[in-house]
Amino acid sequence: MPKKITLCKPNGFCAGVERAIKIVDLALEAYGAPIYVNHEIVHNQHVVADLASRGAVFVEDLDEVPEGARLIYSAHGVSPEVRAHAKSRKLRELDATCPLVTKVHLEALRFAKQGYHIFLIGHADHVEVIGTYGEVPEHITIVEPHRGEALDEVVAALPEPPSEKLVYLTQTTLNVADCMKVVEALKVRFPHLIGPPKDDICYATSNRQDAVKAIAPGVDHFIVVGSHTSSNSKRLVEVAREHGAASALYPDVTALKDLDLEPLHHVAITAGASTPNVLVQAIIDYLQRHGFETFQTYDHVEERMHFAVPAHFRRDLEAKGVVV
Repeated sequence: MPKKITLCKPNGFCAGVERAIKIVDLALEAYGAPIYVNHEIVHNQHVVADLASRGAVFVEDLDEVPEGARLIYSAHGVSPEVRAHAKSRKLRELDATCPLVTKVHLEALRFAKQGYHIFLIGHADHVEVIGTYGEVPEHITIVEPHRGEALDEVVAALPEPPSEKLVYLTQTTLNVADCMKVVEALKVRFPHLIGPPKDDICYATSNRQDAVKAIAPGVDHFIVVGSHTSSNSKRLVEVAREHGAASALYPDVTALKDLDLEPLHHVAITAGASTPNVLVQAIIDYLQRHGFETFQTYDHVEERMHFAVPAHFRRDLEAKGVVV
């Protein structure tokens, strides 16, 4: 039986990641190094290392940024507190927050203004959730999607919300099935809970998970290419395992050295939304050199989403003769 590779499409960069990286690239071209970035611009070490080699400086503490320097906010978004700190240091800000994350921030502000208490479903230590929570912390309770834990007990332990008007919002990169289980458990205790007008989990997260669900039952091993800091990449591993395939996260081709290929006949590949295609192609090449003769793609859906760089930044680039 010939050994086979199935590559899931779409995989890799989403529109928000492409936009964020492009903003750093253009800023380096227009203004020169150093350009400071609050947090990793996206959660992929290869992307971060490449930008750092060209003059991007990634910081977690804005006090590390010289007063008056240029600062880019990462794709994950930041809280108003971070923005205020940047202004106090006279930093020249560029916002690379994914528009789909910005949507959740704006929803939080709108629902809080309307008197709602918000259940924010997500991982409390994730930078995206920290940023959203920081918009209206007095109106938000974070609910984490717990695996292997009775959700009814988790929900029962939540403090009584201060308002009868309740809404849930979510981190954009969650396991869709896990998220909906949390929503269902919340609705058992709070039947009048409502959701956002449109799902907060981003299109790229859903598309990649749906493609994995379709392929996983017939696969010996599912290779997910992505960094261990990438939430959406880790969720892809979970989805593959839930649907019958052994799976693990591989930051790059060097991580494959621990995978025994001998007993495997059908390997599938996908990649998180912050993973560059060059890493995926290196893994395909490696497998083909090690006996995987047949290659096919599974085309789940075509993604056509595009996000433009901020208008004020575009005008500044045009004035400097930098092609966008």
